[in-house]
This record gives sequence, structure tokens and C-alpha cells, in this order.
Amino acid sequence: MNRISNITRTTKETDITLKIDLDGDGKVSTDTGIGFFDHMIDAFGRHGCFDVELKAKGDLDVDTHHTVEDCGIVLGSAIKEALGDKMGITRYGHFILPMDEVLVLCAIDLCDRPFFVFDAQFDAESIGNFETETVREFFYAVSYSAGMNLHLKVLSGGNSHHVAEALFKCFARALKEAVSLDPRVKGIPSTKGRI
Repeated sequence: MNRISNITRTTKETDITLKIDLDGDGKVSTDTGIGFFDHMIDAFGRHGCFDVELKAKGDLDVDTHHTVEDCGIVLGSAIKEALGDKMGITRYGHFILPMDEVLVLCAIDLCDRPFFVFDAQFDAESIGNFETETVREFFYAVSYSAGMNLHLKVLSGGNSHHVAEALFKCFARALKEAVSLDPRVKGIPSTKGRI
């Protein structure tokens, strides 16, 4: 089964190309012009075992918001496309991830009914040139573009770098579980017969 997607999105604010292989081994190449965000996408790919190639040019002279949000739209769209009809997937995924003093929970349902819950606080306004408030915007965009019910909750906070990184890594591990193929699942994992 080939679960690979290539998505391109071009607007007046951003030009983004993303390729994802849901059955990869964590090879990541990313260039967004935002150092910390590149680090987060690298963590997402490596900890989810997704191969990711991301190139983004955005209006960074304004701020990082449009670039980060639009990358979320593209990633969500790519996940949805790569999953296809969702035959045989586990569908649900959850993970609790510690990173030093920080503890984060992520729960996912790939149900094609987007819903997003985000409970996280950042002490710092930015990490490098990455505005921390864009973390929420990124995951919101992923959730709605993928048709994903996504809950992210910081159970124990701390250093803003640790909080952001724990959120991305925890999301990766929960998504890895949700997209995994279960040989016991015959057809679509839904009583409705479709997702």
C-alpha cells in the first residue's frame, strides 16, 4: 500500500510544497525560513516515522503566522490524501509524552469530523523568530484540513521550548498509532461503514 501524498499550496502570502510518506522511517528535509519550526517538523517526522519533505516561502517580513498556519493546512491535507479510504487503519491514537519538566497529552480520532481542543500556555512570546501563539494555529489548521478530532493538553508546563517540542512529538506519536494498519481491521473502522 502506497500512502504518500504531495501537496502544493500557493497564495499571495505563502508558497508551500509538502510530501509525506506515512509509512516512512523518519527521513525529514525541511526549509521554511523559521529555524525553530524546521526543528519541530523534523521532530514530528522522526518521532512519527513519517518521511517529510517541506519547502515553504512566506511573508516572514510580516511575521511567521501565515507560513506556520499554511504549513498546517498543507500537512493536514496531505495526511488526509495519503490515508485515502482509511481501510484497515487503527483510527484512534493517543500518547502522553514527558520532556523534562513538561508533560503533554495528545488524543486523535481520524473520523473526518474536525474538532480541535488545545490547552497549553507559553511563558515566552517567541522562540527564536517563531511566535509561540502560532503553535495553536498550526495544529488547528492540521486538524481541520485532515478532518481530524485532535485534543492537545499540557498536563504540566514549563519552559516554552520544551512545551512546544513536547506538543509536536506527542502529536507525532499519537498520529503514528492512529494511521497504523491493523490486520484485524477488515474494511473501514466505523459502525457507519464509512469515515
